[in-house]
Amino acid sequence: MANKQLFASARALPKADTLNCEMAPAYGYEPRHKLAQLAATGTLQDNFYSGADTQLAHVMGLVKAVDPAFVARAAVYARSKGAMKDMPTLLAAWLTVSEPDLAIRVFSRVIDSGRMLRTFVQIMRSGVVGRTSLGTRPKRLVQQWLEKASIETLMKASVGKDPSLADIVRMVHPRPTDPARRAFYGWLLGRPYDVAALPLEIAGFEAWKRDRSQPLPAVPFEWLTAEPLTTPQWVELVDRMGWQALRMNLNTLARHGVFQVDGVAARVADRLSDAEAQSRARVMPYQLQVALGTVDGAVPLTIQAALEEALDRSLTGVPTVPGRVVVAPDVSGSMSSPLTGYRKGASSKVRCIDVAALTAAAIMRRTPGTRVMPFAQEVVALDLYPLARVAVNAARLAAIGGGGTNVSAPLARLNADRTEVDLVVIVSDNQSWIDAQHGHGATATMNEWSRLKKRCPGTKLVCIDLQPHGTTQAQERADILNVGGFSDAVFETVARFAAGLPGKDWVGEIMETVV
Repeated sequence: MANKQLFASARALPKADTLNCEMAPAYGYEPRHKLAQLAATGTLQDNFYSGADTQLAHVMGLVKAVDPAFVARAAVYARSKGAMKDMPTLLAAWLTVSEPDLAIRVFSRVIDSGRMLRTFVQIMRSGVVGRTSLGTRPKRLVQQWLEKASIETLMKASVGKDPSLADIVRMVHPRPTDPARRAFYGWLLGRPYDVAALPLEIAGFEAWKRDRSQPLPAVPFEWLTAEPLTTPQWVELVDRMGWQALRMNLNTLARHGVFQVDGVAARVADRLSDAEAQSRARVMPYQLQVALGTVDGAVPLTIQAALEEALDRSLTGVPTVPGRVVVAPDVSGSMSSPLTGYRKGASSKVRCIDVAALTAAAIMRRTPGTRVMPFAQEVVALDLYPLARVAVNAARLAAIGGGGTNVSAPLARLNADRTEVDLVVIVSDNQSWIDAQHGHGATATMNEWSRLKKRCPGTKLVCIDLQPHGTTQAQERADILNVGGFSDAVFETVARFAAGLPGKDWVGEIMETVV
């Protein structure tokens, strides 16, 4: 007689119900999970497997298939936890049409900067959410944002276009609350204004443009860098830039000879070492990793060391996961695509493989004994040093790259070696095809997971998805978590799941978001 236990186990595994972007068997996410993944990882830009128009079509179909309250929670989660921009703004814009009362509660949680305000207006006028104008209530929300914003916030919001802040002011006609704001709007729109009422910062900017020998005015540094500046003026800007701007402009400062001035390199290093300023800047670990990889040789080593310290500091909140942990970063060819998609002339230098590598290195650093198993067609042998800086191990992993995707490979290796494990974390774009088993029911990943579970009944699997393609190789259940994103929130969710705490399901985490 056939082995009943063996064949009963095979029948119990869920059959793959869809195909992924490589036309290989996979499991589709249910609508709420798919929307959550798009909100947390989608950037409305072309990526390795799909175009921006495909992402947009998926979002617009999904928002109609789920409860508007979940759309609202997903928008707030994606902005507040995931630090996303375009997707949460799109969801907030859709709510103004579908659930206006709910949109009021979401608007201030999502539209928290001038950049977000411009994106909101752009989306509303595009027609994608069902209208080509703002409409009465959205117009009032924008008016209220402008009326409550400080002059400093408005000056920062004026950086950028399509639409510009001036365009938005012309659309919504905010009510000036005092003479200074009335003069500011006149200046912004190129209309007559009371010169005496103009805010001092802007009056100083106009005076400086007439006489460049005057001190630099207290305006956003982007206004000043659009003008020709001397090296001493660039040096002065070092103390004007915010933490993020300083991190992003190190090469620019080097080109203008700033670090050749005595004491400036030390000042910049001190600013980058300011833990409180770094926290306020909401910088993501992968942004620091990329900053380290892109600084040129003219940036002093003291500043590069400060960036490394900032990267380590950004990961202090990564929880320690108890037990025997394995992290498997996908290093296949598709993972070399830009994390936030292709954008003509402005594609992000951050690749999916960079984030996968950083995630693995961070967990290894925070959880002693973690085994890292990079994979493409198969597991790649690589020696990493647990006590090395996170940036060093992440760079070594990210340097592998290339080949097809086989998500089941690390599980197969664990089974072949009969390794005991409590938690497996796979970081991938989930587009596995090397191990495709057409017509054989479950995916290879689920089959290998089933074998591993027989040996280690208490083990758990986490699949961190870095791209919004809507499929997975491991169908979610009590011992399997599919989570999307690349922010600190992912580490928190993984730790909660591993510990068996309430809200361990990712959709459940989002449902806990207060709107």
